Amino acid sequence: MSTYAKRIIPCLDVKNGRVVKGVNFVGLRDAGNPVEIAKRYNNEGADELTFLDITASCENRATIIDVVQEVAKEVFIPLTVGGGINNLEDISKLLNVGCDKISINTSAVLNPDFINEASNKFGNQCIVVAIDVKRVEDGTYHVFINGGRKDTGIDALVWAKEVYNRGAGEILLTSMDKDGSKSGFELNITSKISSLVDIPVIASGGAGCMKDIKEAFECGANAVLAASIFHFREIDIMDLKRYLQEHNIKTRI
Repeated sequence: MSTYAKRIIPCLDVKNGRVVKGVNFVGLRDAGNPVEIAKRYNNEGADELTFLDITASCENRATIIDVVQEVAKEVFIPLTVGGGINNLEDISKLLNVGCDKISINTSAVLNPDFINEASNKFGNQCIVVAIDVKRVEDGTYHVFINGGRKDTGIDALVWAKEVYNRGAGEILLTSMDKDGSKSGFELNITSKISSLVDIPVIASGGAGCMKDIKEAFECGANAVLAASIFHFREIDIMDLKRYLQEHNIKTRI
């Protein structure tokens, strides 16, 4: 187990300038204004914030810089931004308007060298590779791209090792099977990837209660990403941190 404090990261999935939340990547419902929600999390004790422009890649456009800039002005915790980041210039623009890390997914799969280039130019501490996984019939996990719309056929374990070797600073691992289900994280793949790579793994997809988050940390995740439970005020972040502390999981309070 890492001695570092475990991180709690609310996720803002943004579509058309609004925060939305779905189940298994579909059935989106409105959850509010990204700037207001970001401010709230900054004040409520979140360790970091992740902002994902969820339709940028499939709509083949760049991330909405103006919204990112507004959010960055309001938060004083690290901000990670993802969605539609395809080249070094895209990264430069986002870092210049105040985000701390960028998350790449589809563009990394289509052009793996992009991970090396980005890591070499900006430092691996600000390069997060997001991996959306789904369990397939033979029991293995495949990597999906384009906002979960396309199965690449790539084995998730093989890809996780490759992105690590290419210079990713963190892996954001989302289980599509668990996304929005509130039935707990996909602990099997989280544990496998956490033990395979020597960089932080952020578990995402399935948080429903405090125990789910505790279990994700116990199986090796360094951070947990969640949306619904925080957006709709089902779990208070500071209550969650105190609960984790009581279970001997170190958090920043």
